Amino acid sequence: MAATYEFEQLHVYVGDSVEDMAQAAATAVEGELKRLLAEQELVRTVFAAAWSQEAFVAALLQKPGIDWGRAEVIQLDEYVGLGSGNRLALCQWLERHVTGRVAVGRAEYMDGAAADMTAEVARYDAVVRARRIDLALIGIGETGHLAFNDPHVARFDDPQAVRLIEIDETSRAQQVREGAFPDLASVPHQALTITMSPLLGAAKLSVVVPGAHKAAAVARTLLGPISEACPASALRRHPAATLYLEQASFAATQEQLAAAR
Repeated sequence: MAATYEFEQLHVYVGDSVEDMAQAAATAVEGELKRLLAEQELVRTVFAAAWSQEAFVAALLQKPGIDWGRAEVIQLDEYVGLGSGNRLALCQWLERHVTGRVAVGRAEYMDGAAADMTAEVARYDAVVRARRIDLALIGIGETGHLAFNDPHVARFDDPQAVRLIEIDETSRAQQVREGAFPDLASVPHQALTITMSPLLGAAKLSVVVPGAHKAAAVARTLLGPISEACPASALRRHPAATLYLEQASFAATQEQLAAAR
């Protein structure tokens, strides 16, 4: 059976399956989007583009009555060196799974193939800073990262909203394990990412994390110290964040909780 937990301020839902987890997250986000759209003209929504979000996003887009024409979709991160014409680019994932399926009011994409990357960082930094993020729909990586804020670059109080970073080797290998790239040599070494400050400053976060390969990171997030060594641990201090898991991704946490009894 599905179960719910509280880890400090973080709400945690553990579904019986990936589908159960995805439907629970989609139903909650549907309600939040409709509430926001009843109160304001445009809703700023950050979308992660990743395998981990596919079931959730598919379930969300099937929900009726969401006025996507008043939603602003903001890309969370992007590989450097891959332009919008490259199927492996994360902007392409967003188009295939979100903006190509519903008519959104506005879509903001990062340009991973920009000739002047410093200028692209500044441009997208201004996009992110324009107004507070209403809703961040994200995941957690194997290093405990949010977006590409791996432990070696993550700052909870980052003065920048967007950064150009070197991708951690564990995170690069994760892209291969999840099928985004055929081999490690194909995975870019750099990425553009929204930093921890605007993500933790979002009004609400929905964090969807399936897969046994994420179980150790989830356990560090929920049971370890709140530290930039595991960036996702900061979710425990957010006043309006929910983490959606399924049995495989919750397994290591469940084992540690049982051992501590």
